[in-house]
Amino acid sequence: MQKLSERLTLKHLFIGVLSLAFLLSVVSSMYSSYQGNVRLLEEQTLEKNRVYALKLSQMVNLYLSESLKRLEYSALKIANNMNDKEALLDEANRLLLQENTFNSVIIANPEGLIIEGAPSEFGLKGKQIISKERLEVIRNQEPFISPPYKSITGEYLITISQPIFSSAGEYQGVINGSIYINESNFFHKVLGEHHYQDGSYVYVVDSEGHIIYHLNKNRTGDNVYENEVVKKLTLGESGAQLVKNKHGVDMLAGFSTVELTGWGVVTQTPKSVAIDSVDNQVISMLLIELPLIISSMIIVFIVAGLIVKPLQNIAIIAENSIQESEMKELKQLNVFYYEALQIKNALIQSFSFLHNQVSFLKDQSTIDPLTSLTNRRTLDTVLQSWTYQGKEFSVIMIDIDHFKLINDTKGHAIGDEVLKFFSDQMKKVTREEDICCRFGGEEFLILLPETTVKQAYNIAEYFLKILADTESPSGQPLTFSAGIASFPRQAANSKELIEFADKALYAAKRAGRNRIIIANQKNTPLSDFLS
Repeated sequence: MQKLSERLTLKHLFIGVLSLAFLLSVVSSMYSSYQGNVRLLEEQTLEKNRVYALKLSQMVNLYLSESLKRLEYSALKIANNMNDKEALLDEANRLLLQENTFNSVIIANPEGLIIEGAPSEFGLKGKQIISKERLEVIRNQEPFISPPYKSITGEYLITISQPIFSSAGEYQGVINGSIYINESNFFHKVLGEHHYQDGSYVYVVDSEGHIIYHLNKNRTGDNVYENEVVKKLTLGESGAQLVKNKHGVDMLAGFSTVELTGWGVVTQTPKSVAIDSVDNQVISMLLIELPLIISSMIIVFIVAGLIVKPLQNIAIIAENSIQESEMKELKQLNVFYYEALQIKNALIQSFSFLHNQVSFLKDQSTIDPLTSLTNRRTLDTVLQSWTYQGKEFSVIMIDIDHFKLINDTKGHAIGDEVLKFFSDQMKKVTREEDICCRFGGEEFLILLPETTVKQAYNIAEYFLKILADTESPSGQPLTFSAGIASFPRQAANSKELIEFADKALYAAKRAGRNRIIIANQKNTPLSDFLS
């Protein structure tokens, strides 16, 4: 039986090394791409949830403030009519029915006797308030929002109280509204269904870490203080972070406190849901690369066979040689460096080819293939990054005038040449730090960091002049319509910025094309922007 060393040939080793190199390179490339996309999606989801939690906490705060104002209005209305039973009943019913804010309303005198209540079927009128906490509210004679507590029916509710003073300043009692959190139209409508509809959900905790609102009502009342996010909320902090829920599932959570009550709003998405699309992206990339990798390996294997064949012949001669002179000649043949050099060259060529393919695929994901400008996907990423950092910049949104006519009369091949010509001219008039992007079709966008609208206007005007003096592949000079907007002076976020620039662009087209218009949301005179 032959030993393994006798069965293994240089060809086998050569092919084995190359195969391993290809495999490691592909795996490394895929893993790097996967991790990069995972981090990006995690950061985007955390930021979305942070902003959403902040928005919800502000809405809850506003809702409670408005509820206090409604009670304050009612207190003023009945302050001098505390003996008018009909007026008190009308006001209690009006409060109960107004926008379905409260589940019950009571009006009590300074001694804690309920002199009117709604709905009437609750039988509240005539009862004495004996709760220590409610009597304390009556004695304090101040507006008050109670901490959430559990009623005898098992429902979590809060009470909002407003003292009643006569026009002479005499304390008349208190008007009180109760809100059943899990039955409130407001809480259910605002918190019950996550805006993004991607597996995310919202819950609310009180200042001690008890859940007071959750889509799963069975969770109401649970103490989740040990949750890292909840601990931060009890300290009045807001933000976003990766956290494990009680089942050990990784969640991407945004959280924010409600100023009036000290509650905390948490909106979170399972990490597995947020990064679900990454697997599909990596598989797509692998499917694109696979034919190229296989073709490259086949070519390399053929070349390896040609390189190794002379050495195999020498080995056969040496093995079959019986003449001492021939053996001596073979031993004197220095084949070590020769083989090493060939393997080195093959590996260099192979890795160079593979890395070029990886670089090509990366370019394909960020660069528009026709114009070699930045593509829309990369533009969105840059815009999100710059606006998140609060970076000052301007955008020029450009549309080539009458491009459809060029395609219709000259053909799409000329149309493509016009787009490439236009892109080249655009790069010539912009700076190295500017980003030129093909936004779609014949629409382009230029990002100009640290640039005012005046400077952006001058660049666009200069670009128009250059085009007017240059013949394009269509046989005549090109013109364009453009809209300009800046961040953060004119827009609060990237979406708003693009909308303003787009509106300005279409205003330029409506005004006759071949012109530049600056977005002017607040009717500010153009001279203010260009001064």
